[in-house]
Amino acid sequence: MSATSDPGGEWNTVSQDVRYDFSVSGMTCAACAARLEKVLNRLPGVEATVNFGTGKARVMALPDAPPAADMVAAIRKAGFDVPPGALDLTLAGMSCAACAARIEKVLNRLPSVEASVNFAAETARVRYTPGVVEPAAIVAAVAKAGFTATPVAVRDREADKARKASEAAAELRLFWLSAGLSLPFLIQMVGMLGADTASGHHADLLPRWLQCLLATPVQFWIGRRFYSGAWSSLRGGGANMDVLVALGTSVAYFFSLAVVLLERHDLHVYFEASASIITLVLLGKLLEARARARTSAAIEALLRLQPPTAWVEQAGQLVEVPVEQVVVGTLFVLRPGDAVPVDGDVLEGESSADEAMLTGESIPVVKAPGDQVFAATVNGDGVLRCRATGVGTETLLAGIVRLVEQAQGGKPAVQRLADRVAAIFVPAVVGIALVTFLGWWWFGGELAPALVNAVAVLVIACPCALGLATPTAVMVGTGQGARAGILVKNAEALELAEKIKVLVVDKTGTLTEGRPAVLDARMAAGVVREDCLALAAGLEQTSHHPLARAVVAAAQDAGVVLSLPEAVQAVSGKGVTGRVGGRMVVVGSPDFLAAQGSPLPADLLEPLLAAALTPVGVAADGKVLGVLGLADPLRATSKAAVTRLQGLGLRVVMLTGDHPAVAARIAAEAGITEFRAQVMPEGKAEAVAALRGEGLVGMVGDGINDAPALAAADVSFAVGAGSDVAIEAADLTLVRNDLAGVADAISLSRATLGKIRQNLFFAFIYNILGIPAAAFGLLNPVIAGAAMALSSVSVVSNSLLLRRWRPGKSD
Repeated sequence: MSATSDPGGEWNTVSQDVRYDFSVSGMTCAACAARLEKVLNRLPGVEATVNFGTGKARVMALPDAPPAADMVAAIRKAGFDVPPGALDLTLAGMSCAACAARIEKVLNRLPSVEASVNFAAETARVRYTPGVVEPAAIVAAVAKAGFTATPVAVRDREADKARKASEAAAELRLFWLSAGLSLPFLIQMVGMLGADTASGHHADLLPRWLQCLLATPVQFWIGRRFYSGAWSSLRGGGANMDVLVALGTSVAYFFSLAVVLLERHDLHVYFEASASIITLVLLGKLLEARARARTSAAIEALLRLQPPTAWVEQAGQLVEVPVEQVVVGTLFVLRPGDAVPVDGDVLEGESSADEAMLTGESIPVVKAPGDQVFAATVNGDGVLRCRATGVGTETLLAGIVRLVEQAQGGKPAVQRLADRVAAIFVPAVVGIALVTFLGWWWFGGELAPALVNAVAVLVIACPCALGLATPTAVMVGTGQGARAGILVKNAEALELAEKIKVLVVDKTGTLTEGRPAVLDARMAAGVVREDCLALAAGLEQTSHHPLARAVVAAAQDAGVVLSLPEAVQAVSGKGVTGRVGGRMVVVGSPDFLAAQGSPLPADLLEPLLAAALTPVGVAADGKVLGVLGLADPLRATSKAAVTRLQGLGLRVVMLTGDHPAVAARIAAEAGITEFRAQVMPEGKAEAVAALRGEGLVGMVGDGINDAPALAAADVSFAVGAGSDVAIEAADLTLVRNDLAGVADAISLSRATLGKIRQNLFFAFIYNILGIPAAAFGLLNPVIAGAAMALSSVSVVSNSLLLRRWRPGKSD
């Protein structure tokens, strides 16, 4: 939205024209800009200029111009796009879930805006169309609704924590002051035990003027937050918990004040009710805030692992510098036991790294030149020299935090149902309170009991428990997932994962290691396996071909010492020849060896072909030494993972583009009975779509060729070593390359949804039982206030029990 429009969302009446500045993508040349300009100028009341250099379309809209959404539609129809913008906001001033619902409603009224507000995290995630609306207008709309919004491009977590700590300290001081002023009323409440049960009167142990003096600052100074919150809520067209508290305590206070001023000694006063309710609500808020703060503990724990400084090379010296000064390309050194400051590639040295905080895997990972290290992991006993590849917000850790926060702000379907209920809850409660008051007054004939019971209804009914039921469980669940190496992109995926009936898995890189290895070796008579490997690996060590690397790795595993080759000649796709240790060696395909005069014997070759292994022949000085059988081996953990998934009730189907014989071997080793081979990428997507008729379908993959199928699935999982395209297309990312992570994700989904259902049950049953009890005069307003406060705390505490979840459980 431009400067000619009101940031609050209503057009400025001083100027009749409105200007939009659209960012346009898809223009490849000046002709594109000219065409788009022509398209826009065809719209009535529109004067447009398009700048190809800046990628902007400036539109002056006259009074008869169509809405901005129609202009965006015209741009897209012309073959271009207006990319959406994303804005994260930190919110302040919310007192309950109804506040969050109202902010969300206000934001979603703005043109082109889609907003999701998380009451538990006090944040909002906003998607909008730049040019139609701008961040300033979004912030202003929140302010107009009576709250405060602060944009956070990259959240300053320390400042955020300091702000919340300051607010918590202020709230605590107010509570203790309120408790001190309300304490004398305990004497008054004890006096109620001496009430005349026949008349219902209770003795005034405290003078009424003193009761009024004590209750007034509690009502209007300490309790002013409820009045301001209620006013903002009603002005915005909604109603929240503040309305209930302000209305209920005001009725009790002003009725008592009228009794005192009119000197009606025959009537009761209820100053103790108004003061005690406010004190108890404040106590509940403090406990609730403390419990909510613990829901993001997993993320805070991750962030604390990243060190504040790094040892970098400067002019040949090691210098300790703040991690903020490290840029991509900086050379840094990891000493034994150092936490890794940024992501990087190992240049020199050998060590191991504890990556449990990223993968959940406790076994250290060996690090050597060419391997990657990740921020916040811990170096082992060796010294590593590394080059920074990801710093600041570009580290894997920062990406994990962003994904988790994005998921925590999302709303599964069950939360949207709760939101709809909460939106009508407060007006309904006010109506019930009014009916309660009129009913007791009409049939009982006394004003005091009617007021007391109406106040009890208003106080007992709090939508906070309902609003906290889902987001707190999602926050704890996604935090636990992050600690176990399961990154959830959206809350809906977490909800759907528990309902998966069919799980489609890719073969290469998902079930298997994703790289070939020597799985079998058939030697000619009198030939020792290690001697054959020494010659083959000695020749292949100069090659970067995956099969060559597999041969070298097999020799190294066997402890063979390799000699340097001479006169090496490689024939692409066939094999290689050269001299090793004075012998003329040939390594390659059966056809290549036959062409070199060393055909492979059938008794060596056929068993490997029958096992669907790729044969690599080895000959020296014209004599066949043996045949190596290579294939992409099954991961050590895949069979157990498949068994566990099947134990969870899932039907596991393998899809692969590989040869049927290879697919059959891997499926048999993994314990999968259903597979499809030679499936192209588009065929994988079609296969997933076909399986959807049998229930919710999940898809696990790691490559670019898996992206269409991942997008087609109801819930998709990408393994961490996969391509960026696959990870982008997936709903959940598994940091470690282990199919067991899928079982963990489903287990986490079931645990999280179980907590959500429990929370919603508690919230609903609390109100179903509490409101009628209050309406029928079975609850004192003070007891109702305590129960209301405890309801929110109980829901959050139940969500925190999710922190007991651990990966590796069957359910």
